[in-house]
Amino acid sequence: MQAEVDQFQEVILGYYRLHGRTMPWRVTQDPYRILVSEFMLQQTQVPRVMEKYDGFLLRFPSIMALARANLRDVLSVWQGLGYNRRARYLHQSAQLIVSEHGGTVPAVPDLLQTLPGIGPGTAGAVAAFAYNRPVVFIETNIRRVYIHFFFPERDRVYDRDILPLIETTLVQEDPRRFYYALMDYGVMLSRETPNPNRRSAHYAKQSPFENSNRQIRGRILRELTHHDHVSEAQLAASISFGPERTGHVLETLIAEGLIVREGDHIYIAPS
Repeated sequence: MQAEVDQFQEVILGYYRLHGRTMPWRVTQDPYRILVSEFMLQQTQVPRVMEKYDGFLLRFPSIMALARANLRDVLSVWQGLGYNRRARYLHQSAQLIVSEHGGTVPAVPDLLQTLPGIGPGTAGAVAAFAYNRPVVFIETNIRRVYIHFFFPERDRVYDRDILPLIETTLVQEDPRRFYYALMDYGVMLSRETPNPNRRSAHYAKQSPFENSNRQIRGRILRELTHHDHVSEAQLAASISFGPERTGHVLETLIAEGLIVREGDHIYIAPS
């Protein structure tokens, strides 16, 4: 078994030596900057994150700066990344890190998962990339690699089948580099092979963005970052989706704490 592990590691690391990607969050070990990147990379492709990452950090260069910011300002800078609740969670996480952790991003996955918007994958990534801890976690590119190598003929592969293999094959001395290598190999597989993730039991094809509630959410929040407050009728007219659909999406945004309705006025929730 050890020979198989050694061979697998060499294949992955050998590819990385030749084809490893350079990204701004890979040339830093600042836990705050890595935390920001991991929130941005949730459900968003790398090229789009590359467009927004430096600008976000220019506006909020530290965990303290982000914690002190208004949510409206955070959402304004976040525009273009989608899934705006992540910006709310990142903002709340920064405030909790300052108030409960002395401004230091936790290094332990269990503590990281107590913060808003951080699940096992993001917690593991922050611990591995910021602190080089040999924690076990899985995300889409890592999943693709293990299904390709270890489950070539099987359908409906569960993450619970993959996680023990990650633990067995992880390079304990330098997990940060090995996880980077796994992710880059997974990106290569997505381009050059039929997507192994289609054989994952957790696979779900994302619905189209055009004319979706996600698109309406984005337009509502963009409109509200440009105005102190608007009425629901004004909002429906300005985003061109009609009062019924706009009203439905508004209710979900209110329930999530992103926006507030007072009388006829709608505005982004205060920090």
